[in-house]
Amino acid sequence: MGSGSKEYFDDVAAQWDEMQKSFFSDSVKGKAFAAAGVAPGKLAADIGAGAGFITRGLIDRGLKVIAVDQSAGMLDQMRAAFGNNPGIDYRVGQAEKLPIADSEMDYVFANMFLHHVGNPEMAVQEMVRILKPNGRLVVTDMNSHTFEFLRSEQHDRWLGFMHDELRTWFASAGLESIKVENAEEKCSSSSVGSQELAEIEIFLALGTKP
Repeated sequence: MGSGSKEYFDDVAAQWDEMQKSFFSDSVKGKAFAAAGVAPGKLAADIGAGAGFITRGLIDRGLKVIAVDQSAGMLDQMRAAFGNNPGIDYRVGQAEKLPIADSEMDYVFANMFLHHVGNPEMAVQEMVRILKPNGRLVVTDMNSHTFEFLRSEQHDRWLGFMHDELRTWFASAGLESIKVENAEEKCSSSSVGSQELAEIEIFLALGTKP
């Protein structure tokens, strides 16, 4: 991610949990977990963990989590919210160079993360690198859209993605059993400057490492 994005998330870290609740519904993570087939006792990575939206659901389901974010401020907010939960390992890291060993994770989740990344294709390759054989990657993010205010106000690097892009990146990274489809959920955000309202369909992309 770019430095502007990091500074933005450092600045909003204390408010991010409440902000995020207004963007999309809690059911997004349930659909992501169902797609991955999460099982208790397994190890999952939450990439771009933010305030812990995905991590909370994984912990509640009995998994252990490595939560990665480029913003130390965000991870501090997570620690404050979760306390000294032994099931969570907090790591500061970048999308293109994740601080996790090869073939370590049973599942990797990236929720509303990819559109903040400078090189999404490389980020997908990194997330696949850390998966065990038969491990599953689930990306939930926004479909391609035209709401430019999200670049200036929320430091989005990309205005969503086309489903074919995700299929290509997943296949190039070596994933199999690839599915990319609408999650039947929307991301909503209002412009501070113009009051323009963005309502964007969320996709769910799934792939399995052979």
